[in-house]
Amino acid sequence: MTPSPSSAVEGDIFGRMSAQAIRFCTSFDGTRIAYALTGEGPPLVKAPHWLTHLEYEYLSPIWKPWIEELSRDHRLLRMDQRGCGLSDWDFADMSFDAYVRDMHAVVEASGIAAPFALFGHSQGGAIAIEYAARHPDRVSHLVILSGYMRGASNRGWSRERLAEYEALVQLVAAGWGREDATYRRLFSTQFIPGGTRVQIDSMSELQRLASSPENATRLVRSFYAIDASASAPRVRCPTLVLHARGDLRVPFEEGRLMAGAIPGAQFVPLETDSHILLPHDPAYARFFEELRAFLPAGAGRSAGRAFATLTPREAEVLEGIARGHDNGRIASELGLSEKTVRNNVTHIFDKLGVETRAEAIVLARDRGLGKA
Repeated sequence: MTPSPSSAVEGDIFGRMSAQAIRFCTSFDGTRIAYALTGEGPPLVKAPHWLTHLEYEYLSPIWKPWIEELSRDHRLLRMDQRGCGLSDWDFADMSFDAYVRDMHAVVEASGIAAPFALFGHSQGGAIAIEYAARHPDRVSHLVILSGYMRGASNRGWSRERLAEYEALVQLVAAGWGREDATYRRLFSTQFIPGGTRVQIDSMSELQRLASSPENATRLVRSFYAIDASASAPRVRCPTLVLHARGDLRVPFEEGRLMAGAIPGAQFVPLETDSHILLPHDPAYARFFEELRAFLPAGAGRSAGRAFATLTPREAEVLEGIARGHDNGRIASELGLSEKTVRNNVTHIFDKLGVETRAEAIVLARDRGLGKA
């Protein structure tokens, strides 16, 4: 089965979209997972969650502003969860553990330098918690927005309330793939109740492209079974939890419980009903104010300016450095003398503010060089 209805090309890069490089890696069970890199600076990894499509999101009036903001000061790593977007749609294991292991595979394949900041949105919050608990040396900061550590089946709810959630699963199975968008608009208005008609329509289209009705149903059922409550107390990095007070998808209380379970976590209520924050919502600006105050981002801005000063030849030499090649090999591949390469290396080190080849390699690989 193809990764997505709109996917026609396989390989290292899907299409050519400005500033976005889409790649694929293979997870523990052979499932291919798609991921994308944008921006420059300290690494920021976004945990996987439902309803993503790396290609479509980059053009979406809902998600493109998010990508731009998160990439402004950081090297942003995003991924399509298994069963979604450009990742494989045909596989056996759709479990919480599989989602965490998929993220680990993407981090390893991307070459993102650790420790990195980790951002979890919605069920991505539970995945981020579990990853941070399993790999405490890799995560420097943890940020969770409108997330939860317990799926609906693990919240101690009444049988009647759980029946409401089961009814939503039936709506997904019945209406997800139809040309008539009535069912999908129901979900869209829960995700973005204050959305414009254009945003609601875009969210509906994203649902159609992001997953098949069969996979969407399986995904929702797997999310109900999530439970990262035992791992939350083992998170050791600084943590910021933000939650929409009127969230229609994830109860506000779940955010409070999660913040209370993670040692030392800071909790920020957001005055909005939106599960996905929209640029015209004051809570959107508040989120990014809190994020930038919490994450160290100054190096990202300076690194971006430094890379912009490199000449085309220096960029070619830096690509060779990022691949681990010595000056002799770089000279041979580019048809230059070793002296010319040495001079370029000196200029590159000066512009990037590094003293060693190892430091240059780390910066270059964080920016996506040396992957070919």
